[in-house]
Amino acid sequence: MAVTKSVAIVTGASQGIGRATAVRLAREFSAVVLVARNKDELENTASAVKSAGAEPLIYTLDLREPQAPELVVKGTLDRCGRIDALLNIAGAVPQIDLFEMTDAQWDDGTALKLHGARRLTIRAWDALKSSNGSVVLISGSAALDPKPAFAAVATINAAIIAFAKAFAEQGIKDGVQVNSVVPGAVMTGRRRSFMEHWAPEHNMSVEEAMKQFPEKAGITRYGKPEEIADLMAYLVSPAARWMTGTSVRMDGGEIKGV
Repeated sequence: MAVTKSVAIVTGASQGIGRATAVRLAREFSAVVLVARNKDELENTASAVKSAGAEPLIYTLDLREPQAPELVVKGTLDRCGRIDALLNIAGAVPQIDLFEMTDAQWDDGTALKLHGARRLTIRAWDALKSSNGSVVLISGSAALDPKPAFAAVATINAAIIAFAKAFAEQGIKDGVQVNSVVPGAVMTGRRRSFMEHWAPEHNMSVEEAMKQFPEKAGITRYGKPEEIADLMAYLVSPAARWMTGTSVRMDGGEIKGV
């Protein structure tokens, strides 16, 4: 087993915020472990991570499966000997009306973003204790402004914030820093795909739909994945070490306040 100088695990690393975060962390960590379900997209991320200066390790896994965290953590420790940061970014929750969403859809929504992150954080905890490492869990601004049309998104994101605070409380005793990030409307491939389906159903062009949300939300533009990635990198950096148990929101001013 080779001991690597510093190692970060990034879930959801095949696209969007997860991919941007993995590439950004390659400037700070010597190895970045990439976890997602799409092998081809993970290989694209791995190439970008390598170009940015870090060794990429790929795990093509579905974190909804209970055995997946064991494979990620054991494999990482066998290859690298340590884990310094865990960034739980994987998870897409369906935007379905509260009165229409089925039990199966609720279960699927919680399986990856909530329980996948919970299991992986717990499995990695001992290694993070050994390195005095950091954990970041990604939530979303819907948690702070729930609406019937996206009740599952809001509920699961609120649970992520609570999880992070609970982990942070234990982390104070164990030397593990834990925070959550609450992004607003970030333009990712997933958001664009949603708009492409949503716009025709509401008699709009995709361009009209894309323009409408920022105007209604009172923001000047959508966020960029790279902006959230910079925040993630800061939270697992030495400069942020005294910050723990905090939910950090970046949403362009959609929700006013600290």
